[in-house]
Amino acid sequence: MIDQLISLDQEAFMAINQGLSNTFFDWLMPILRNPYTWAPLYLFIIIFSIRNYGKKGILIILFILITFGISDSLSSSVIKKSVQRVRPCNDVEFREDINVLVRCGSGYSFTSSHATNHFSIAVILIMIFYRRWKPILWLALFWAAIISTAQVYVGVHYPLDIICGALLGSIIGYLTGITFRFISSDLRPVRNTI
Repeated sequence: MIDQLISLDQEAFMAINQGLSNTFFDWLMPILRNPYTWAPLYLFIIIFSIRNYGKKGILIILFILITFGISDSLSSSVIKKSVQRVRPCNDVEFREDINVLVRCGSGYSFTSSHATNHFSIAVILIMIFYRRWKPILWLALFWAAIISTAQVYVGVHYPLDIICGALLGSIIGYLTGITFRFISSDLRPVRNTI
């Protein structure tokens, strides 16, 4: 059963890494997974939250940081070190046949910290802002999904690493989001911008 799952995961990896390969994606996907690409978005969230929600905006940022800290620690320090799955770009059976578009890194593959972190942030943003701004649902999930998919395309993660990371991150984001709602049940902007 496990062998079949690993085989399917490797086939799905090749379908994305090789099957979708083209010049445009070869240029775009490394950019999408780069944290500096999204720095303006993170800055916008900070400024928007503090400017429009005052002290509760600081609480929003604090909860996003807590969510990130939990998801990154759990994925990187606990799960990866326990499972010790080799990255596809470091796998001796695979590395000669795949497109590796970024530095591979020496860390383990399962779960993807990119997927865990971005889905946890996406879900807590949904939990915080959905009642006042419905488009956050699809925008946040799309944002997390494209960053996560880019991890497979560039050759550093298997699809199962992404799926499990996304599930883990979503659970963490949901739990911290529920906690945020409990602590700050009346989230209204100081300014009426949404």
